[in-house]
Parts: sequence; C-alpha cells; structure tokens
Amino acid sequence: MAETRSTKRWLPLEANPDIMNQFLWGLGLPAEEAECSDVYGLDEELLAMIPKPVLAVLFLYPLTSESEAERVKEDSIEKDYNSKVYFMKQTVGNACGTVGLLHALGNVTSEIKLREDSFLDRFYKSTADMNSTERALFLEKDTEMEAAHCVAASAGDTEASDDVDTHFICFSCVDGELYELDGRRQRPISHGQSSPSTLLQDAAKVIKGMIQKNPNSMNFNVIAVSKKAA
Repeated sequence: MAETRSTKRWLPLEANPDIMNQFLWGLGLPAEEAECSDVYGLDEELLAMIPKPVLAVLFLYPLTSESEAERVKEDSIEKDYNSKVYFMKQTVGNACGTVGLLHALGNVTSEIKLREDSFLDRFYKSTADMNSTERALFLEKDTEMEAAHCVAASAGDTEASDDVDTHFICFSCVDGELYELDGRRQRPISHGQSSPSTLLQDAAKVIKGMIQKNPNSMNFNVIAVSKKAA
C-alpha cells in the first residue's frame, strides 16, 4: 500500500464511512461536527446528493506500474507549495487511510471544533510547526493512534490483510487552490483553482482522470468528509 522507511506496518483501513466515522469520533472529532459519507458516482446528480459543505475528499485507487512511474516522475520536479497546507509523509506501511483522514481534518482545523485535549486536538497542536517528515515520525511513534487504527481496521467487512495494492489520497482546498495530498509523495500536488463550494466537483474532475488511466480496474472508492449543518 505504501513505500515506507519504517518496518512498522498496520492493517489497512477499509474504505467504509461508518468505520471512519467511529474512528474519528473516538479520536476527538465530535459527531455533530463532521462525518464521512460514500460518493456513489462522479456525475453532477450524484455529487449533488453529498452533504455540504464538503471539507475534503478521500480517494482509494489501485497502485499500478503506470501510476508508480508517474508518481516518481512528478516527484522529481522540485516545486514549492503553500506553507499553509497541512501535509505529512507516510512512513508506516498501510497507514494511508489514517494519513488521508489526518490530511482531511488537518487542513480545516479552523472550521471544525475538536474536543479539547482529545487525541486529534493534541496531535494537531503538537505537529503544527513540524515539517512533513517530522509529522510522519511523530505518528509512527504514537501508540495511541496505532491502537485506534488497529481497532478500526479490524472492524471492516473484508478480511484484514496487510498485503494490499490500493492507496488512499486526500483532496483539500487551501487558499483557493485544490491540493492532492499523498503521504508517499515528496510534496502536495496542486490541481489549480478551487473553493470550498466547488471542492467536491473539482476533486471529481481529477479523480475521473485518474480512473480513466485504469480502465480495466473497478477498485476505486470515493468518500467525502462533510461538515454537519449547525
């Protein structure tokens, strides 16, 4: 699921909104603040059914030799990115689901109220001034998160295995720009202009392009993280 510098491997998190919700709510995201939900299709009619506003979009896709070659090529190009983007590397094998969720909430901490002194509250405050690698190592050493991830991964409907060939990434809007956040990459990838109100549609366009590159695979999943109405 991911290239790592650590020997540590977790069981993969299932692409299941119910499991992700219980996971996040248990770590300090109040249930009345935000929730994950399935995106059943990328057409406008189906996107319109997703609760608004959308804070982030998670995308699970298959790793192929083509996608890996493209990642290596893009990572070889040095680019600066907005320092306001909350980004972390992934050093733990199969932790991409958790890293994706941390990216999702980490870029909207000003829009959601985490329970004070909860795991997520402490995590984001502790890692606020760290670089992407330092954040990865902080997560790698965090036994509380590892235990919570293990419980969530074991709650899935499919038999848990650490031998998987799919990967979670996150799409977030920061300062009017759509970013692809992938802990296996060197930096966030900008996909151009966006806004909180068009984040879902803008991410859907990028995701459609990624799906078209793997026409023979059905192993895709899209999950929206939405803020609950007050």
